[in-house]
Amino acid sequence: MSNAYPLISVIMPCFNAERHLLQGIESVFDQTYPCLELIVINDGSTDSSLQILQSINDPRLSVLDQANQGVCKSRNRGILAAKGDLIAFLDADDTWHPDCLSMLYQGLISDPSALLAYCGWQNVGLPGAAGKPYIPPDYENEHKLTSLFEHCCWPIHACLTRKNAIIDAGMFDESLITSEDFLLWLKIGSQHKIIRVPEVLAFYHFHGGPQATQNKEQAALNHWYAQQNFLQRHPEIISILGRQHLRHLMHGELLHRGFECYWKRDLKAARAIFRTVMRQGYGSIKDWFYMLPALLPFAIHRSLIQLLSR
Repeated sequence: MSNAYPLISVIMPCFNAERHLLQGIESVFDQTYPCLELIVINDGSTDSSLQILQSINDPRLSVLDQANQGVCKSRNRGILAAKGDLIAFLDADDTWHPDCLSMLYQGLISDPSALLAYCGWQNVGLPGAAGKPYIPPDYENEHKLTSLFEHCCWPIHACLTRKNAIIDAGMFDESLITSEDFLLWLKIGSQHKIIRVPEVLAFYHFHGGPQATQNKEQAALNHWYAQQNFLQRHPEIISILGRQHLRHLMHGELLHRGFECYWKRDLKAARAIFRTVMRQGYGSIKDWFYMLPALLPFAIHRSLIQLLSR
């Protein structure tokens, strides 16, 4: 390893990833950045993932084996084991451009005050516009806080972060199943400078199997919980953004996700989301016209929709 570059620790949780694991590992080892370590946390895999990891003879690879604890605890364990001052995350079934870490590193060191650099990405395997390469905007502007609070501005493998920033932010919130990365980036990005690298360097692969973000109800509510968590830790944000604006960013976004589920006839998810929104007293009269039936028993609600759809 080159002493001219600081060590980057790549954290990779792994659960039953035998089909894609080698591709993800090769993506790390093919990086042009010369000084890295890869920490793979085998999170109770029941397939051949652990055997694949044990067969790899590369001094850059460390394998941590544990009973299944979930992705947040796995990543946090990897963070604590990391030897590098810089950390990147890559899931076992995703990949990077060979220059990803090099370009993120150059972006990060371009400003000594920056704690995080992010880049563009592509959703591989999705049809239409959703599968096209995407370069996010430069969030260092007057609307930065709103943007970071509203949604997750980059996927977990499209950034490079200083380890001390992650530790200071409390690492990943282990009470969340989804949106844990959103909350971490919000904590870091809202308090410190972030750098955009305007290149598509990260690739999120959709394989058609079950993925965490496919549970729309869980994803929507966890996003909302993450926003609440952040405001509890940083109440000063309320005066900065204003209560009404925050209500729109939180409850309005949740309502939007509820209607997305409703129009796709994912009624179970829509009902749970609508009930949460109603408890906050949010929405227009028209919104409540659609939300109120969520208080009825499921079968009656479904029959009512079928009747109105005729």
